[in-house]
Amino acid sequence: MTYISPRAKILSKNVSRNVVVLGPTVINEGTIVEPLVIIGHPIRSKLLSVRDKGSVIEQLMDDVSSGAVIGRNCIIRSNVIIYENVEIGDGVETGHNALIRENTRVGANTRIGSGVIIDGDTVIGSNVSIQSMVYIPRGTVIEDNVFLGPNVVITNDKYPPSRRLDGVKIRRNAVIGANATLIAGIEVGENAVVAAGAVVTRDVPPGEVVAGVPARPIYSVDVFIKKRIEYERSEAP
Repeated sequence: MTYISPRAKILSKNVSRNVVVLGPTVINEGTIVEPLVIIGHPIRSKLLSVRDKGSVIEQLMDDVSSGAVIGRNCIIRSNVIIYENVEIGDGVETGHNALIRENTRVGANTRIGSGVIIDGDTVIGSNVSIQSMVYIPRGTVIEDNVFLGPNVVITNDKYPPSRRLDGVKIRRNAVIGANATLIAGIEVGENAVVAAGAVVTRDVPPGEVVAGVPARPIYSVDVFIKKRIEYERSEAP
């Protein structure tokens, strides 16, 4: 199914014919949009407002969508869904089957892996690496140059299901290892490292490495960097 809104502004020559582009979406120069992508998907309340109106659903969705903005030289791979009021910076790349919900901001040159869910109302900086199957809920703030390993889970509800949501903040240059879980409301400081499989229940100070369940400091990031350099220099077994 192909549907391109008459309100959309498509400046790229690399947009597949088999896409749905809704509302006043802007797709800037040099961006590749693969087949089966939806851009500008309206939020739930807007969908409910057009239910049973007896017209083609793409047209109804287009009528209520506020669109999205996709920067220059991005790559949006197949089966990605980007909701309305999303702003994607220049040079952003996604894997397949990613979901980016409404009111999300993604900075330049960030990588979003396959199967990632960004659940809206989220700020993500530039040069962030989000590996496959990461979950990022509402209210999360991720600053520049952060690395999130595969299957990282971030939460925003400390006592679910509650009416209070408390987003996690991940500061510049932090590293979050694979399968780590970050509990609602915590802050991971600049240059901090969370080990694979850790469950982080309290703030991580800048420059500290934490591991375990619950996570506890094990050494400074200087030791981590030294270990990484030694590992990179050693031969594979």
